[in-house]
Amino acid sequence: MSGETTSATKNPAGDNPDSFDLVVIGSGPGGYVAAIRAAQLGMSVACVERDKTLGGTCLNVGCIPSKALLESSERFVEARDHLAAHGVKASGVELDLPTMLGRKEKIVAQLTGGIAGLFKKNKITRIAGHGSIPEKGVVAVKGADGSKRRLKAAKILIATGSTPASLPGVELDGERIGTSTEALSYERVPEHLIVIGAGVIGLELGSVWARLGAKVTILEFMPKLLPTMDEEVSRLALRLFKRQGLSFTFGARVQQAKAEGDTVTVTYQSAGGEETTIEGDRVLVAVGRRPCTTGLGLANLGLDTDRRGCVIVDEHYQSSVPGIWAIGDVIPGPMLAHKASEEGLAAVENMAGLPGHVCYDAIPNVIYTNPEIASVGKTEAELKSDGIPYRKGTFPFMANGRAKALGQTDGMVKILAHAETDRILGFHCIGPRAGDLVAEAAIAVEFSASAEDLARSVHAHPTLAEVVKEAALAVDGRVIHI
Repeated sequence: MSGETTSATKNPAGDNPDSFDLVVIGSGPGGYVAAIRAAQLGMSVACVERDKTLGGTCLNVGCIPSKALLESSERFVEARDHLAAHGVKASGVELDLPTMLGRKEKIVAQLTGGIAGLFKKNKITRIAGHGSIPEKGVVAVKGADGSKRRLKAAKILIATGSTPASLPGVELDGERIGTSTEALSYERVPEHLIVIGAGVIGLELGSVWARLGAKVTILEFMPKLLPTMDEEVSRLALRLFKRQGLSFTFGARVQQAKAEGDTVTVTYQSAGGEETTIEGDRVLVAVGRRPCTTGLGLANLGLDTDRRGCVIVDEHYQSSVPGIWAIGDVIPGPMLAHKASEEGLAAVENMAGLPGHVCYDAIPNVIYTNPEIASVGKTEAELKSDGIPYRKGTFPFMANGRAKALGQTDGMVKILAHAETDRILGFHCIGPRAGDLVAEAAIAVEFSASAEDLARSVHAHPTLAEVVKEAALAVDGRVIHI
């Protein structure tokens, strides 16, 4: 594929160094992947990034550093509490937080540096500064030093990602009251971490600090955990998280968070209407994210957005203004790094006249707690609401030989298939390496596979993937090992 070219001129303004076939604003998983693919297709490409390093939120203060800490904190608990069961005696296990944080930073540096190398390899021009679109075909760049530059662009791709959302009455100070960015780098383990929001970010980072010794209280406005996920999975997840020491309060409407010295006071209204106050030493605000479109100049262009500020695009990712495309967290849909990457590929392929496409039914969603939670496709609640007849099969990790060998037997796999066609409609998993197991299901959904297709596929023994096979067998009442 790297040898593909298009009929586009290499540079729309001859040898002008400030003219490009495509200017991408943002170098996150959507932007940098789109830039590389466009370069492969023969376009002259510039990528505008205001941060010092490439990779966007995901690589710098999101997916990658959080997974590094999740893995390290799991290793700490494993060494402290679980190695003895394997016949490994470990005494005096201690937390070295500076080393743990340093490892995280090293991984981030390696990966962000890797993107810089890919840009150089693909002859992508990296431009530092804040990009905006003052008019069609032009990207204005303001550098950190106040310098200004105007780029001519035959096509512009907005890939500016998202930023943490805030709450009225909760003033972020970047120290005691902060977002996921600060929670990735606490210099010491909090005594009592109060997490506002029980979504992916709140659960993952709450889990990290709980494993490292913090008391963690999670306040969630919704009446139950993970309401958009499979109900059986969310109920089991809540039970397992409580067993790990996480404390939950649902139906909590946070009204205020104030820091005084080393103490933070959070006031919330409970589901019953009572006003309650709790104290801690750190607050993590994890109430979702909002599209990062401030300062782009979209209103002046007359570009259509929704009430959240997301850019409205067509099936080719082109906005209401010809020549301007948008992908990732700045368009409607789940805010997922892999979704942004696929949209970036599809968008530039569409620009080049190729059939770029993303199957949204086959986009997996993963929460990297322990155990992990992963899903793709429809939930039972959605199928019932849509009146779609279905059958389901489930299988527990407790009955899997590999899970027993790992000592990780909590959880299950659930497969939902159409009652008449047997086509797989949904896959839901909570258990060890669920984030890896969901890939098989995503491919099955992408290829319109049936539950029988999975059930008759040979899975290596002993592997965790056999749980997927058994759940597929269970759809037809043919489960073997329970």
